Amino acid sequence: MKLRYRNTMVAALAGVSMLATTGCKKFLDVNENPNAPKTATDNLILPSTQAAIGMVVGNNLQIFGSIYAQYWTQNPTSSQYKTIEQYQSNPSTFDRMWGIMYNDALQDIKLLEQSKNSSYVAIALLEKAYVYQLLTDAFGDVPLKDALQGTSVLAPRYDPQQEVYDSIFAWTKRGIALTTVGTANFPGNDDLVFGGGAAGMANWKRFGNTFLLRAYLRLSEVDPNKAKAGIQALYATNPTFLTTDAKISYLNVGGNQNPLYAEGVGLSRTQNVVASSTAVNAYIANNDPRLKVFYSTNAAGNVVAIPQGSFATQPTVAPTTPAPITGGRFAAATGATAATAPVKLISAAESYFLQAEAVARGWATTGDVAQLFKAGIKASFDAYAVPAADYETYVATAPDAQLPADLTGRIKAIITQKYYAMNGTQGFEAWTEWRRTGYPNILVVSKASTLGNNELPARLLYPETEITRNQNFPGVKLITDKVWWDK
Repeated sequence: MKLRYRNTMVAALAGVSMLATTGCKKFLDVNENPNAPKTATDNLILPSTQAAIGMVVGNNLQIFGSIYAQYWTQNPTSSQYKTIEQYQSNPSTFDRMWGIMYNDALQDIKLLEQSKNSSYVAIALLEKAYVYQLLTDAFGDVPLKDALQGTSVLAPRYDPQQEVYDSIFAWTKRGIALTTVGTANFPGNDDLVFGGGAAGMANWKRFGNTFLLRAYLRLSEVDPNKAKAGIQALYATNPTFLTTDAKISYLNVGGNQNPLYAEGVGLSRTQNVVASSTAVNAYIANNDPRLKVFYSTNAAGNVVAIPQGSFATQPTVAPTTPAPITGGRFAAATGATAATAPVKLISAAESYFLQAEAVARGWATTGDVAQLFKAGIKASFDAYAVPAADYETYVATAPDAQLPADLTGRIKAIITQKYYAMNGTQGFEAWTEWRRTGYPNILVVSKASTLGNNELPARLLYPETEITRNQNFPGVKLITDKVWWDK
């Protein structure tokens, strides 16, 4: 990783619970450059890649995703994210996340691909596919072929999003194949996601299969034939999918916390985000017990939300905040819980909902859509220890927990339940799935919007560093310009 991001990455890396073991200092010494030949060992590079990914997914993309997906909205008593609500973000806002993904995550992944241990190469390929999907889903066309070439290519050209996806498919398939080729020398506790060992590599294979299913389904509206063929080929391998969350956990130790919480602490614990009426009203309409899991309550025991983008109007009752378990509650009193909130790369609930959609579309060759749909809901409830009795009541009575017979109704129900499950941990993915499918069809235009024409954001903006420094930059995009797969 580049030294200019070293402190940021160590802060994220240090918080992973798997490092709270003997020998963890070798991962955390800021005086050691893991890219130097003497120290660039696999077990130092791997956690560096994962810490960088966690930083972006759990902080930068979580903020934009959770606001654009309308789980959260700007607190009227603060101002940090007003421009996000106004759909007026400056390109410089995206410099940091772009830099972390390219200069840290992908640079270190490139080093890891050179490992002589096939297990590390497998993880590197799966991580590379994952990071490039984040990049292309957020920004559209991105540098790929010319990227990561050091001083030999100072102005990388951009590759079309369709070609980026073709690379994502190829890397993922190769990574999946390599998960079973390795030696007994598996990663250990340097694998911050699955904890290492043979069991960890088995989970990386499940991760790869689940991610490949996600990637193919992303093409459902732009190239359904390719999506169908890819999914059918995947199912022909008798794949196993994730049944547990692929996540990074953190510690409540200075500099070691959940990256979103750490950001809030760095902003003097100012509570910039509060509950949005868009999501809260949907939970209330379904009598969803997860409402008080994802949001804090006031002294009266209530979740209080405000309309999206209504920060210019002071409400009569103060809105409540995201719950500490999301990392989005910054008060010192709840810091122990918020600091240790995990960053989820792919959740078990998402895994089941992806499978349910593939079956519903007729593209998967095995599986029962109703069982998978309910399994996704249960995985979400179980992740937050919601009682089983509450789950049973919910699936029996909640309007949005019923699975219609027609395809359109089934896709709507599956994606809507995925949206409910991703609150607080997978905001960017929830917004991305809304862009792909239009579900849930509850999102509203921010009251602070400056766009007009009832338009909503469709992408993130290219960073200022690319606009001003890359002579091959292809041109500025508007926040309303859709990415390739968004039809």
